Amino acid sequence: MRILIIGEGGRESALAAKLQNDSRVTKMFFANGNASTDVIGKNVHLSEIKELRDFAIKEKVDLTIVGPEAPLVAGLKDEFKKHDLKVFGPNQKVASLEGSKAFSKKFMQTYDIKTAKAVVFDSYNDAKDYVQDHEYPLVIKASGLAGGKGVVICDNVEEAEATIHDFMIRRIYGDAGIRLVIEEYLQGFEASIIAFSNGEKLFPCIAAKDYKKAGNGDTGPNTGGMGCVAPSPEFTEEHYADFEKNILEPTINGLKGEGFSFKGIIFFGLMVTKNGTYLLEYNMRFGDPETQVLMALMENDLLDVINDCMSGKDLNLTFKDEKAVCLVMCSGGYPRNIETGFEIVGEDKVKYSKLLYAGAVRRGDKVVSNGGRVLNIVATGATFEDARKKVYEDAGHVHFDYCFYREDIGKF
Repeated sequence: MRILIIGEGGRESALAAKLQNDSRVTKMFFANGNASTDVIGKNVHLSEIKELRDFAIKEKVDLTIVGPEAPLVAGLKDEFKKHDLKVFGPNQKVASLEGSKAFSKKFMQTYDIKTAKAVVFDSYNDAKDYVQDHEYPLVIKASGLAGGKGVVICDNVEEAEATIHDFMIRRIYGDAGIRLVIEEYLQGFEASIIAFSNGEKLFPCIAAKDYKKAGNGDTGPNTGGMGCVAPSPEFTEEHYADFEKNILEPTINGLKGEGFSFKGIIFFGLMVTKNGTYLLEYNMRFGDPETQVLMALMENDLLDVINDCMSGKDLNLTFKDEKAVCLVMCSGGYPRNIETGFEIVGEDKVKYSKLLYAGAVRRGDKVVSNGGRVLNIVATGATFEDARKKVYEDAGHVHFDYCFYREDIGKF
């Protein structure tokens, strides 16, 4: 099989590493890829859907796996389908469950999926009026794609008014913020569950715990993820039963009710409170950095899993009875202003973990940073302490100017 993987982060590196030893995979292409995928296959610099389509036709690509959300929301699956090109991912309409928070919230409300109470606003004045007499904290979300940054927890009416103005008037996230979702604040801990879809049923993986804040102890600004562990140490069997009854099963009913049959991934972003498990959001693709720990623990052959999904077969997902830890090393200043172009050294000294590049590229015989989240270090062990010891020992050998990372990933 000739496979095209779209994306350039650590998630794509993890998928590539999982597939690279499969004898059925004869060639892998990556658009645009990174310093890890450059060694596993061939990086190609393409971004437009029509460019990707033409490349897939020319190179006789048998399967395309889409990492990030933007191409799916833009209709990549629909365009590829016109040319009988197989894509593991949803069409544009189904991808709206991620691409429009207003659309997904309405879907949740229609099918009685357990979620925070929320109201959708298209009017700036109506949104401002709504937050005047309300309990705080309050969560304000840009409805469209905002690179994971369009969510603000407001502690008072002044913050709420400023956020509404930033989103709807200043348009700091462009058109993503011209429609808002304003919802109640839920107190608890987050968990991530990624499920495979075969077009009829959903098959969940083990739950993972993502670390979104930039600083130790969950302080500082939100990021795309500073690390991840699996299985989630906080997510119990009781929490899963709640998720299955009040989120998973009604989601399956909703997908069927809307005619949303697809073969790909659905990601459940959950908040577990004293009143149970709630759905925060759907993503319609592999998570990052959740994929990194799931691929480290998955016992199944990934190509078998994807092929079975594409064929509409049931899955029997199995995972090692171990713990996995992923540490993300970032450019100084992330997630705000960053500097890139710094040489990364020490890869040859990594002994106990797997190094997966993300925001890094090869220039000659050097690897240099070119993004905010630069690389991932992933290890497994019998306990979280075993896994994190490996990760942090190896992280101590890897360096680039102004790099930083959290010191408490996997520490409980």
